[in-house]
Amino acid sequence: MTITHDTPATRSTDTDDLRERVRQVYARVDSGDIAGLLELFSEDVVYHRPGYPAIDGRDAFERFYRSARIIQEGVHTPDSVVLDGEGGAAVQGRFEGVLKDGRTVDLRYADFFRAAPDGRFRRRDTYFFAPMV
Repeated sequence: MTITHDTPATRSTDTDDLRERVRQVYARVDSGDIAGLLELFSEDVVYHRPGYPAIDGRDAFERFYRSARIIQEGVHTPDSVVLDGEGGAAVQGRFEGVLKDGRTVDLRYADFFRAAPDGRFRRRDTYFFAPMV
C-alpha cells in the first residue's frame, strides 16, 4: 500500500481526481445537493455511521440524506485527506452545524472512503470524536 499526501511530488491525475471527489462529497452534503451527492456513490454503496444500522445500497443512502439524518445544516472542513493509492481515502476534519432539534454541534470527525473501479465510492465509514462512555 502506498500512502500519498497533499504534496506536489506525489500527486497524480488519479489521486487528484480521488481527492476532488472526496472534497465534492462534503461540498454536496453541505449545499444540500443530494442528487449530486448520489452521483459520487455506486449503487451498492454501504455507509457505516455511529448510531445507525449499516446504510446499504444507494436507495437507503438517499433516504438517509433526505429524511433520517438528524443534521439540519452545517459545514464540513476537511483538515487532511490521505490516499492509499488503491482507491482508499482517509479524512480528518471538523463539522460545525445545527441539528433538526435546534442544537448546535461543533465536532471533529474521521471518514474513510473506498472507491469502486469506476471511481464512485462503494463504502464510507464515519467516526465522530464525541464522548460515548
